[in-house]
Amino acid sequence: MRLATFAATAALLVATTASAQQATPQLSMTIYNNDIALVEDVRTVQIGSGRTRLEFPNVSGRIQPETAALKADGVSIVEQNFDFDLLTPVKMMEKAVGSRVRIVRTNPATGRETVETAEVLSANQGVVLRIGDRIEVLRDDGLPVRVLFDRIPENLRAKPTLSITVDSQRAGARPAALRYLTNGIGWSADYVGVFDERAGTLAMQGWVTLTNRTGASYANARTQLVAGAPGQTGRRPTGVRRAGTGGAATDASSFADYHIYTLPEPTTIAENQTKQVSFLDAPNARAAKRYETAFSGFNTQRFPAGANVRLSLRNAQASGLGAPLPEGTVRLYAKDSAGRAQFIGEDNIGHTSEGSDIVLNVGTAFDVTVQSTVVRREAPVDGVTVTEMRYVFRNARNEAVTVNFEQSGLNGDHELQRPSLEPSKLDATTYAWAVPVPARGEAQLTFVAREGKRREPPRQ
Repeated sequence: MRLATFAATAALLVATTASAQQATPQLSMTIYNNDIALVEDVRTVQIGSGRTRLEFPNVSGRIQPETAALKADGVSIVEQNFDFDLLTPVKMMEKAVGSRVRIVRTNPATGRETVETAEVLSANQGVVLRIGDRIEVLRDDGLPVRVLFDRIPENLRAKPTLSITVDSQRAGARPAALRYLTNGIGWSADYVGVFDERAGTLAMQGWVTLTNRTGASYANARTQLVAGAPGQTGRRPTGVRRAGTGGAATDASSFADYHIYTLPEPTTIAENQTKQVSFLDAPNARAAKRYETAFSGFNTQRFPAGANVRLSLRNAQASGLGAPLPEGTVRLYAKDSAGRAQFIGEDNIGHTSEGSDIVLNVGTAFDVTVQSTVVRREAPVDGVTVTEMRYVFRNARNEAVTVNFEQSGLNGDHELQRPSLEPSKLDATTYAWAVPVPARGEAQLTFVAREGKRREPPRQ
């Protein structure tokens, strides 16, 4: 089994100061489940002595500016500004309102250009100009017209830029660590499992899908994924949903009630990109198929119903897995008689710690069925109702199966009498049976339920 090591640290969540010897930029990201990510960008920058302005281009366009923090040796922050007006033709015209530009028109027939000076009066749903003593709307009909500007308006940037005014004790190049929270980055996990019933194994592959809608690219970022949603003002945290039962062991990738998954190597997440990274390859995880059905109350079915098909496996190294698994969708396949993998169903798992049991709901069987019949029901006498039940289990497969059957919904005061197969009592009103059904045969389960507390006769 190849399994990406999910080493866990909380280092990205702690403010760090880069060492003075660091010469190469470093980028780290921690991505959470609720459309939020922590970015730590370490760059070597030239800083002058005294008060100076530093610019950090290519930050996220969906940055939360109030969360930005800068750490550099001998530097204190005076103020910071987030310039998110991007340099576009529309923005250039909007910024030019009230000022003068030059309009260049080209005669399509002769190629001759004429240049006029115009004052921009408005850029709202079109551009209105004053040229000499006339008012003109700048047409957008494909004719060769250009607008010349003397300069780029202030605060228009080619990329979202965070500018920070600092007070530096000395001049010189040094590492500066910029840390901020941003929206627009998300992750999810997906699994593909191929079940081999004869071998009793499930070949599992896991993929992490990263989605970047921040307006910035992140190259060679050390990436960690957090299972859980930190609470935010105005948002209700979703928390961490655990899957299965079993070992409650916590692993080294746990901190503050969250799990951290570390991608095995740095990855580049480009702007407007969805990327998939493999994190799990377990070709021989031991798995078992089982049939289950459950009834609440007593009724008669006109037609038999298929039993539920489930796969069960244990997330342990001895079983071929053994690592924290992020919440995600598992798509299941099984090989047919010709050896081709066919899709058989899908299910979701929650964040699953090592040592937990995993149960996957595959679907409904057509060749293993159960049908219930109310054989006898006596009207209440002295507060007691008697119901005789029969369940017929049929198996059209070439091998024997066991159907795990549960009966719930009994009255709190009851007796289960003359069961044809000894049950296990799960709780005060629920019983369970493991019903063996022979190959191409059937089996019956019968019992009588007496419900209600017998009333004492009135005293004379």
